[in-house]
Amino acid sequence: MVSSVHAQTTRIFFTAMAFWGCVAAQAGSIQVQVADGAGKPLSDAVVFLDSPAAKALVKPVLGMEIEQVSRQFAPRVTVMPVGSTVQFPNRDTVRHHVYSFSPAKNFELKLYAGNPSNPVLFDKPGVVVLGCNIHDQMVAWMLVVDTPYYGKTNAAGQLTLAGVPAGSYRLHAWHAGLPVGAPAQEQPLSVTSADASVAVSLKGVSP
Repeated sequence: MVSSVHAQTTRIFFTAMAFWGCVAAQAGSIQVQVADGAGKPLSDAVVFLDSPAAKALVKPVLGMEIEQVSRQFAPRVTVMPVGSTVQFPNRDTVRHHVYSFSPAKNFELKLYAGNPSNPVLFDKPGVVVLGCNIHDQMVAWMLVVDTPYYGKTNAAGQLTLAGVPAGSYRLHAWHAGLPVGAPAQEQPLSVTSADASVAVSLKGVSP
């Protein structure tokens, strides 16, 4: 009886391994190049892929940080999956009052120094604009997404989304230089097991 159970367990294990190996074999990498309407590469552009299957795989990230240092938010642009939590440590020698009136997340952390007692939960997808009620020059953006396939472009306007399962997606690209309230630009994308390159032109982005 023990041998039979062991054999059955072994078969299930190797069947599962074969399944996930097949899934991995059908995944591809997407190299994305983002530029403005004049063809200039855009750094800190957020790119993400969504689909019903991708949405089902979302896992929150806990313990993220957006710090306040030299009277600025760092990083200036953050992308995270829905359900993630963020701490806003103040590492300046002055106090800050962090807030957002964005529909995706309306909150405020009243005048404080050091670390707030609780992180902020971002439970809706969308763009969240951060500000400081004391220092008007302080601004940052957060993009909360319903997918595990996301990233930010580097200084050359490039990023790679690796290990994306084959299927049909919508590719979204967003940049803080877009007009206030403008949605992410989107286009259909079919992913196969072969690596692919996609060029995205974001028109209307201001410096």
